[in-house]
Parts: sequence; structure tokens; C-alpha cells
Amino acid sequence: MGATDEVGADRGDRYSALYAEHAPRALRFAFLLTGERELAEDLVQDAFIKVMGRFGDLRREEAFATYLRKTIVNLSYGTFRRRRVERQYLSRERRYSGASALTSGPDLDRDDELWSRLEQLPPRQRVALVLRYYEDLSEKQTAAAMGCSLRTVKSLVNRGLVALRAQEAFHE
Repeated sequence: MGATDEVGADRGDRYSALYAEHAPRALRFAFLLTGERELAEDLVQDAFIKVMGRFGDLRREEAFATYLRKTIVNLSYGTFRRRRVERQYLSRERRYSGASALTSGPDLDRDDELWSRLEQLPPRQRVALVLRYYEDLSEKQTAAAMGCSLRTVKSLVNRGLVALRAQEAFHE
């Protein structure tokens, strides 16, 4: 085995170790953001590919989790944005064609009460709450992960908590 092969094998071992260490938590995090296991798995895979592709640029290996989390947040925003555009398009098409309302697809069983409540929040509020309380990040770390100001994070978390409390009062 040549020197180049050994370097490639070492890098592969390091990537495998990082994946084994970070993938389970990243998957739980992505699931809380999306509520869909398959989508969460796709987001985590895409995030790993992006972060691993840039891993040579990371100065500190301990920063990997931070980069991975930020990448998952950004990818989830893109997914939410695409879905919103698709819904708007379908709504316009339905209006113009005079067709009856489209079905929303299968009603997936939502056993987890917390997820069903989180799912009703706007995506940015959901992301802020998951980062703050599931990932246990500080407000400053949450702002960095979301790419927004500290003030915005405080507002998103506050509005999200108010909305969750309102849902709880409504369900009682």
C-alpha cells in the first residue's frame, strides 16, 4: 500500500469515526426540525457530505458538531422554503383550474404530542426552540447557528413558547 493509499484510509477512518459519533444526535435534531424520519435522514446525509467536503478547512475538530448543526439548520430552511413554494403553486393551480381541493397525502400517525405542537409553529420558531432546549445551546450559540441576531433569537424563542402555551391551554 502506497503513502497516498494510507492517507486516504486514515481520512476514511476519521470520517467514519466522526459519523459514528455525531450521526445519532444529528438525526434526532433533524427529526425535531422536520417531523419526518426520511427527510431527517436525507438532511443529515447531505449535511455530512457538505461538512466532510470542507473538513480540511476546519482548524479545530471539536468544531465539527457546530458546523454540522448549522448545516442541518440551513438545509432545513431550504426544505421548508421549497415546500412553501410548492404549496403556493398548487394552491394557484387549484384556483385557476377550478379543481377540487387536493388531498394532503396520508395522515401520518403523530404519537408524540410535543412534535405535533412544534409542527404547528413557523419553521424559524421551531428551529430556535429546538436549538435552545433540545440542543441546549445558549442564545448566542443559537443566533450563530441560525445566522441571525441575539435579539431575533430571543424574540423567536419567546413567541414560540407563547404559542406552545396557547396550544396547551387550548387542548386542556
